[in-house]
Amino acid sequence: GSDDIIAGNVSKYAVLPAGYCGQLKKGHLIFDACFESGNLGRVDHITEFEYDLFIRPDTCNPRFRVWFNFTVENVKESQ
Repeated sequence: GSDDIIAGNVSKYAVLPAGYCGQLKKGHLIFDACFESGNLGRVDHITEFEYDLFIRPDTCNPRFRVWFNFTVENVKESQ
């Protein structure tokens, strides 16, 4: 569930549509938060233009998730 503990950051994680088993294409987003202050714990693909992002709790105060820091690569024009 959404209350599960998220440990660690995504690292160059390519988010693909459910059931897709081909090669990575332009527009299949690659998320990365494996750097100091990165805090993206999980990404779920919803549609080509919609993703659910799960932000890890703040290290010093686990009740809060008030900031986010991650990168996105492999976007296509107009995405």
